[in-house]
Amino acid sequence: MNRSKAEASDRSKEAGADFLQLDTADAPPGGLTDWLTRRLREAVADGRLPVGSRLPAGRVLAAELGVSRGVVTDAYQRLAEEGQVVGRGRGGTVVVAAPAAPHRAPPAAEPPCPAPALFRADPDPEVFDLLRGTPARIDLTPGVPDLAAFPRAAWLRAERAVLDDLAAADLGYGDLRGTPALRRAVAHWLARNRGIRADPDEVLIVAGTAQALALLGRALGRAGIGEVAVEDPGSLGARQHLAHWLAATPPVPVDAEGIRVDALRATGAPAVLLTPAHQYPTGVVLGGDRRRELLRWAGEGGLVIEDDYDAEHRYDRPPVPALRAALPDRVCYAGSISKLLAPALRTGWLLVPARLRDAVLDAKRFADLGNPVLPQLVLARLMESGDLDRHLRLLRRRHRRRRDAMIAAIRTHLPGATVHGAAAGLHLMLTLPEVPGRTDTELAAAALAEGVKVQPLSWHARLPYPPGLVLGYAAGSTAEIAEGLAVLGRLVRRSSPV
Repeated sequence: MNRSKAEASDRSKEAGADFLQLDTADAPPGGLTDWLTRRLREAVADGRLPVGSRLPAGRVLAAELGVSRGVVTDAYQRLAEEGQVVGRGRGGTVVVAAPAAPHRAPPAAEPPCPAPALFRADPDPEVFDLLRGTPARIDLTPGVPDLAAFPRAAWLRAERAVLDDLAAADLGYGDLRGTPALRRAVAHWLARNRGIRADPDEVLIVAGTAQALALLGRALGRAGIGEVAVEDPGSLGARQHLAHWLAATPPVPVDAEGIRVDALRATGAPAVLLTPAHQYPTGVVLGGDRRRELLRWAGEGGLVIEDDYDAEHRYDRPPVPALRAALPDRVCYAGSISKLLAPALRTGWLLVPARLRDAVLDAKRFADLGNPVLPQLVLARLMESGDLDRHLRLLRRRHRRRRDAMIAAIRTHLPGATVHGAAAGLHLMLTLPEVPGRTDTELAAAALAEGVKVQPLSWHARLPYPPGLVLGYAAGSTAEIAEGLAVLGRLVRRSSPV
């Protein structure tokens, strides 16, 4: 049979390929090779086949299209002669020609969001996405650990061990609450590090504290609770997550002993979100008397949501037990590994009182059917093997050095600033002398214009509070920290009265 007859015979099968959605029914009679060459050439020209992409093996594409292998080989050969592709033996046939009309990228010098528009006094919910996406020479925003210290070797060892032991059934839909191995490891971790005694069945694995707040918001709304008080100053991001699901988040002032429980009572709110071990952003620890007063409030019917966001990172003070350890029936406890390993892993845990458990599980079910299984099993092995404890000790040493470097730089370049929360965590809060006509949002915008990214304190406060900045020190080098503070000091001096 000659080629044209073979082509006609093969074409009658009307086969197609997922690759470029090729369908031989579109080819003219007797013109399969011309048709395939043209379709491949068009895909290179419009960018669907970018430089470096590999074409399917000739025999594979031929089988999918239901054509002779010679049709594909001839088409590839024509493209090679035109300089569109090149054959690399076992490496396959690779595209080497750039698209004729590449997608136009935005100018490199133009940030995704101009600094003045970004640092508004009333930031929208997408402000953190915009801030993360805005390039800066030095990033001193809070909330990120030393990502360069991620324990890659330990993670790979644990991942290999998990895959070696994994049964085929383990790759199916897992337990909605999380894998038993991770729930057990988290229960052990909390008992060792936070003084919390919890059964693994009480642990729900979630996609970080953000999802924990979302699930609680839905469950509380279902229980008729539409109001959760929040600390002030307090985390803007956490407040935004709660406000998305609930009707109100009344602010409650924070002083040197933590949240003012008398002011909390005055709001009449049935629930409150707290960061008692290391208040965000002030860094204060909930004092003993204030803790007892809060527990009395909770025992009278109040509900506490405890965000234990970075309690592991402490340097100059003893550990502080979690509130959940004292009153489990009135405290919802949320923690994660975002500040311990990496936010990108999107893994955390949530413990709730028994009366809320079914509603929270329902919310999780309809959110995502549970977290991915493989990362859970790897994390469980890291926790149980002691690798995570060793990583934490390494981080404490690194973070302490960077914190000390930031404090020294503040003393040098911002001698009028007051430092708060230095004993623990991954950030410092600065309050600055008030200067008429200057706001901390304007200072943050001016810093970003000079390549230094920070957060204004006023973002996190709705009640009257001095201007200031929230500065992260964990993710930058000591040299970057010193340079960033030098820029801030110069900007403050420039705007201060003579």
